Amino acid sequence: MGLRRDTLAKEIKIVAGGKLFTTFCYSDTLTKPILYPVYDADGTIITRGFPFQPRPEEPTDHPHHQGIWFNYENVNGIDFWNNSYAIPREKKEFYGSIKTKGVDSYYSNDSYNSNRKVLITYGANWNDINNHALVSEFTVLEFSAKNNLRIIDRTTILQAETDVAFNDTKDGLIAMRVAHELQIPVKGDTIANGNYISSEGKTGDSVWSTRGKWCMLYGKIGGHITSIVMFDQKNNPGYPTYWHARGYGLFAANPLGQKVFSNGKTALNLHLAKGESVTFRYRIVIATGDKHLSIQEIKRLSKF
Repeated sequence: MGLRRDTLAKEIKIVAGGKLFTTFCYSDTLTKPILYPVYDADGTIITRGFPFQPRPEEPTDHPHHQGIWFNYENVNGIDFWNNSYAIPREKKEFYGSIKTKGVDSYYSNDSYNSNRKVLITYGANWNDINNHALVSEFTVLEFSAKNNLRIIDRTTILQAETDVAFNDTKDGLIAMRVAHELQIPVKGDTIANGNYISSEGKTGDSVWSTRGKWCMLYGKIGGHITSIVMFDQKNNPGYPTYWHARGYGLFAANPLGQKVFSNGKTALNLHLAKGESVTFRYRIVIATGDKHLSIQEIKRLSKF
């Protein structure tokens, strides 16, 4: 594992096996920090190119779907999820941005250990249009690799800078937008061939709005099968999470949207008083091979 930091561009590149794994992008021009693009162990990009590096025949909807990110649609009525360059100036007051500070990167052990991990830590403020912080964030991103596996472990602590409500809504919390090949196929689409499987045995479009400890998206891309597994952690609020897993390529875990996903049967509406905090932990595993990860392999990788 290795890293290359570009403080001017505000980017940190993570390298595994001599190949680019992903880039942590935290430029002030972005509405939130992101991991973009993301590669599997064979060097194939598994995230959508649009809006930064659009590729032929890929969808161009939802310009706020960028790589891998973490935010939420409704924090005291402010929308952090949908904000992007596409929002008209006259509507910007309803949208928030996440601005980083104190970004650091380092190795988890000495440089002579071939199994070393790369860690990125950063602070951030979840600001409204007037740059008033509703929430402060501290995040640790841990990157590791072994053979055909690429792993991202995320720990995020959110602390309220004022009394805040994460009102139940569908768009959140940790998410990625995948390449066209990994979408669920629809009539007339000869590129998409992806499929979902959840820990509860749900498949395809049936995964959306159901709960599970983990969810896998897999499909053929770059001449091989890539599996992407997202794991919820048992101490997270709302565990096991609801999956906001869409056939068109949005793959997200949202434990805070219970009212929407349960058709009003349950609700969470997470509230934090000023100074209170909440912690979220997630793991994303990316695997390549001639078939998707087995249930046994997934269970082995679920311990983090």
